[in-house]
Amino acid sequence: MSRAQRLLDLIQLLRRHRRAVAGAALAEELGVSLRTVYRDIEALKAQGAQIDGEAGVGYVLRPGFMLPPLMFSEEEIEALVLGSRWVSERADGLLGKAARNVLAKIGAVLPPDLKDGIDASGLLIGPGAPIAAGDAELPTIRQAIRSERMLHIAYADEYGSATQRTIWPFALAFYDRVRVVVAWCELRGGYRHFRTDRITELAVTAGRYPRRRGAMLKEWRTLRGIPEQ
Repeated sequence: MSRAQRLLDLIQLLRRHRRAVAGAALAEELGVSLRTVYRDIEALKAQGAQIDGEAGVGYVLRPGFMLPPLMFSEEEIEALVLGSRWVSERADGLLGKAARNVLAKIGAVLPPDLKDGIDASGLLIGPGAPIAAGDAELPTIRQAIRSERMLHIAYADEYGSATQRTIWPFALAFYDRVRVVVAWCELRGGYRHFRTDRITELAVTAGRYPRRRGAMLKEWRTLRGIPEQ
């Protein structure tokens, strides 16, 4: 492993820990000596990384330190390519365009040998079901989630029976054939899931819903036994 790759791995490892992590634990996960960890931490500090702590106590990385964008491993580039291609094929048009723009921006700053990994990647996305007509509202739903706005919707069940709902959307799940809004439903007084192709009418309200999106997402994960990502 090159020294540059080792420093990158060390930064990524520190980012995953919100609390101080012992040098010995870092050394074990990186597969290097404790002395190497101490030396690499000093090297990162010299490059501007704000790493608090000391030997025998542990280390924590303050937010804000960014490595140059060209510091991607081959596996990370493949992950970016595969993820962006999936979004391009499975998400709405605006999100798909954004995914292609991300790859173009990354490719513009990568060195030639790594840029070739984007252009010639053999990781492909197979054909899937076309975007349903009702999914034209996906950009509006995504914006409502970001801004924590309530939605008034008309929702048809599998038998076609429609109900009027006021929901607090906080997540949007993408499956191969359907997209699902995860929300608090005022009508049912609990968390519910709404297929976007069954939303027949949709309007964004002016006011924000009374709870924070992150808190609801965490509570929903706990209730369903879904580990945090």
